[in-house]
Amino acid sequence: MSSHHIVREKQEPALIIANGEACSFDLLGQLLEWSPFVVVLDQAIHRVIELGIKVDVLLGDFDGNINLTEIEKSQYPIEIIHTPDQEKTDLDKAFEMLISRGFPAANVVWATGRRSDHSMTNMTNIIRYKSKLQIVLIDDYSVIYPLLSTPNVFEKWFAKGTPISLIPVGTVTGIQTENLLYKLDNESLILGYRAGSSNEAAEDGIVRISYEEGDLLLMECHD
Repeated sequence: MSSHHIVREKQEPALIIANGEACSFDLLGQLLEWSPFVVVLDQAIHRVIELGIKVDVLLGDFDGNINLTEIEKSQYPIEIIHTPDQEKTDLDKAFEMLISRGFPAANVVWATGRRSDHSMTNMTNIIRYKSKLQIVLIDDYSVIYPLLSTPNVFEKWFAKGTPISLIPVGTVTGIQTENLLYKLDNESLILGYRAGSSNEAAEDGIVRISYEEGDLLLMECHD
């Protein structure tokens, strides 16, 4: 499977393949169709090569069993970026690399599932990059992305009954919603105490969400 198609680099989202639970081959193929730049994190490269995917960058601390010479031969041309900093995750390093190169957006797969600590860290860490990179975490059951406080109104069309969860990272205040079944009217959500999970679109149409302060994740989920 090739990742190279007639799309313009840096106008379409880059695709980051982490090392969590694999998504379906169909979903991965759809994302590759529109991703001219593919980044793989560390040990995930072995799984990616087995799927016949051509990648552009392999990034990681490479502290495990990985033969970079063989990978370079099989994936040529490939850029290999060694990032030994243990203070940041490989996913954080990938975000920072894309930001430094002027990419506006990134889709991320294989970032959830398997280890719960990695899943939680990946889902919450995307908040810190929200003003510099549009990040979407995607798996077979959910699409996760941070809402921006500027502009302060999120609007998107959803079909009636679409499951939508609002998950605060810390405390989020002044939340207002329109066209959600369980409306929030100038309310607060607090991680660990009150979350806006398992809401849904009340009718076909635009869902509007705004908030005053904090960091808020939106999750579009399905079983």
